[in-house]
Amino acid sequence: MPIPTIFEIEGEEGFRRREVQTIHELTESAGIVMATGGGVVLNPENRRRLHDTGWVVYLNVPPALLFERTRHDRNRPLLHVADPLVKLEELHALRDPLYRETAHIIVDGGHLVASGIVLHLLREFNHQCKI
Repeated sequence: MPIPTIFEIEGEEGFRRREVQTIHELTESAGIVMATGGGVVLNPENRRRLHDTGWVVYLNVPPALLFERTRHDRNRPLLHVADPLVKLEELHALRDPLYRETAHIIVDGGHLVASGIVLHLLREFNHQCKI
């Protein structure tokens, strides 16, 4: 079901319940790469499960850049407000400390291209996970 439809029918609370269940199910799996939504860290159980069962990368992107990347995306109900940039700044201020608490590594996603981020993560993973 599309995210805007979930928000419309069940509200953010219903979406977050689904999110918790999905995180629980996925963290039971091994050998997967999971890309979460930005609000996943709001739930303490999600933070614990993610941190304890995987290698969490926080791709920290400045709100202004997030605004540029998402301003035409209609699948982000929390940004359907009069000033989406201000909303992104508020969300970042709330979520950033939670991501820092959860992450094993923090990457500045505002200055690197995707290939640079991948290379950086490979180096860090190999460094942190040496046997």
